[in-house]
Amino acid sequence: MTALEAALAAGRREAEALMRDMVTIYRPGPDIFDRTTGGTIPGASEVTFYTGKARVKPDQLADSEVQAGEREVALRQYKVTVPFSTLLPSSGVRPRPGDVVDVTASPDPRLAGLRLWVTSVQYSGTATAWRIIAEDRS
Repeated sequence: MTALEAALAAGRREAEALMRDMVTIYRPGPDIFDRTTGGTIPGASEVTFYTGKARVKPDQLADSEVQAGEREVALRQYKVTVPFSTLLPSSGVRPRPGDVVDVTASPDPRLAGLRLWVTSVQYSGTATAWRIIAEDRS
């Protein structure tokens, strides 16, 4: 093992030690029209990329506010870190903007139940973890 490989292995162990939240990362399927209510309901997920431990933390100090339809929406950016060893689904499909991160559990009760929308995904052979940038659109 080279010095670089040893340093990366140590960094990856430390990155995983900080992962105290639980998430599911998936691609939502198309919405389904509900004739009873006249509204739509979320369809089943098309692809689940990952379910397990993660670190979810704010990525920026400042939020941005944008108009969505007729209301103002605050966008808060988060960095979602999952283990470097996480494999892609057997289909080889990669996460992309528009995919979803659901925080299913967290030591911080304010994070549990949070839904985030993927805006970018970072790949690197020398990273200590797999990082996904996502936003809270509430």
